[in-house]
Amino acid sequence: MKALGATINYTSPATQYKFDVNNSLLFKKDDKNLINVLGVEQLNTLENVSLLDIFLSAGNVVEPHYHQNAAELVYCISGAAVVSMLNPFTKQIQNYSITPGQVANVPQGWWHYEVATVDNTHLLAIFDAPTPEVILGSDILKFTPANIMAHTYCIDENKWKETIKPVRPSTYIGPYADCHKQNTGYHAQQSLNQQYPPYNQQYPYTPQYGRYWG
Repeated sequence: MKALGATINYTSPATQYKFDVNNSLLFKKDDKNLINVLGVEQLNTLENVSLLDIFLSAGNVVEPHYHQNAAELVYCISGAAVVSMLNPFTKQIQNYSITPGQVANVPQGWWHYEVATVDNTHLLAIFDAPTPEVILGSDILKFTPANIMAHTYCIDENKWKETIKPVRPSTYIGPYADCHKQNTGYHAQQSLNQQYPPYNQQYPYTPQYGRYWG
């Protein structure tokens, strides 16, 4: 086991102990939907911890993704959200509603996403790694060769290309600001409740997130 602080020079004047996460923007959709980041690149005394400071308005989604290097603990500071994850062992989507003071734990490498159910939602995502590495669903969709997807899943290559055409790499927060697709299913609390049954029930259908999903 590595000794505490073994790689940190605590005598160096460059050693940092404080950082303003408000000044470390990772992604911004608009003034109410943005993500700030804190990792070892921002605060060099961090060891196996990092975080994302997430702000969302109702119906906005931290896009489906997974963290290849860390587990994630999602803490709700204000508002409300649903944290959903694909359990690779049961092949079921598990949905967890969280409100202020509540957490949801996402194991390392699990496919997951977060949906804000009310405005002014503020989430803190905490990771057991010095940098929260991520593989985004939008990047998988956009950069996997269309001929491979078509051949592997027996689909028409041109239709696949047309379907994913609206997808933008590194979406982070969807749907897009210029998305005009109707019936996204996130404009009413009742619709949200219908889309997120208890995790042990069979997911009734594939949710629609707007044009970024295709």
